[in-house]
Amino acid sequence: MDLTRRTLSAALPALAASRARAAPKRKRPLAIAHRGASGERPEHTLMGYRLAIAEGADFIEPDLVPTRDGHLVVRHEPEIGGTTDVAKHPEFASRKTTKVIDGEKLTGWFTHDFTLQELKTLRARERLPQLRPSSARFDGLEAIPTYQEMLDLAKAESRRVGRPIGTYPEMKHPTYFASIGLPLEHRLLDALRRNGLDSRTAPVFVQCFEVGALKTFRTLSKAPLIQLVQTTGGPADAPNLSYREMTGAAGLRQVAAYADGIGPEWPMVVPVIDGSLGPATPLVAEAHAKGLAVHPWTVRAENAFLPAKLRRGASPAEHGDVDALYSALYATGIDGLFSDFTALNVAARDRYLAAWKR
Repeated sequence: MDLTRRTLSAALPALAASRARAAPKRKRPLAIAHRGASGERPEHTLMGYRLAIAEGADFIEPDLVPTRDGHLVVRHEPEIGGTTDVAKHPEFASRKTTKVIDGEKLTGWFTHDFTLQELKTLRARERLPQLRPSSARFDGLEAIPTYQEMLDLAKAESRRVGRPIGTYPEMKHPTYFASIGLPLEHRLLDALRRNGLDSRTAPVFVQCFEVGALKTFRTLSKAPLIQLVQTTGGPADAPNLSYREMTGAAGLRQVAAYADGIGPEWPMVVPVIDGSLGPATPLVAEAHAKGLAVHPWTVRAENAFLPAKLRRGASPAEHGDVDALYSALYATGIDGLFSDFTALNVAARDRYLAAWKR
């Protein structure tokens, strides 16, 4: 095991071989850059990942979807009308179509209708230009990256900054992609193996909202796995199961049989009550008791994404009192936190650590 892996192994929470019943001691929570520095640069771009690393990210997060010829590319969804300039390419006008993915009807352009070479002619753009006009200034500067290009960036940046940079890939809509002959699990496994990342201590977490894909991946790979959950609904591949059930005592026990942690939507950890932050739920303690790490998602600084009483100013794009949210989440003993604003996340994490050690 090289120095990078030893260093990261020491930092990864709740991944020891024995899963103690008692809640683990608090360690340095991981700062996870959600789609890169996506509050400051167009999401899922190499420039955004570089900025997040410069701001102190421990992990950078890609969402993975396939191309028609089977490459894994980094986009939040397979529909790319909102995150690229594809609508301005007349040669692809006929590719606009309507598909049903996980029961939702979507109209636009989809990565799996393009080859990688065709996708590389497109340029990324800001998904929320009204809220993030400063990020929109970087529209058109970069192409859609592949997961391999992102892994290469993480390796290069790890060497440059002298600390390990991990990746945190999400398998998007695996049941749907399997149904059209483009399954994700083996493609991701191949990428991890090619890059020496198929181990318990590798700088990687594999996440998914679906259950079956994670269970399948557990049989294929030693990489740490995270079950994503949210406040409403349930896994697309388990229509009779809700995410709320999965985060109850029995549900967490079942998750612990195949995953190493959970990624809950942040109000499942610190709920919003009457427009303000309420007392923490027992989710973190209960997950830790089952040997599961807890990595909530996603803290954003703009008023549009904050509880009413944390908003400041009149504009949805202005930043509110996001520090109050960071502080409340870190106080619960979480093991990592997704944010669109890595510098703010790292500063809040470091304040929490300094206060906790006193």
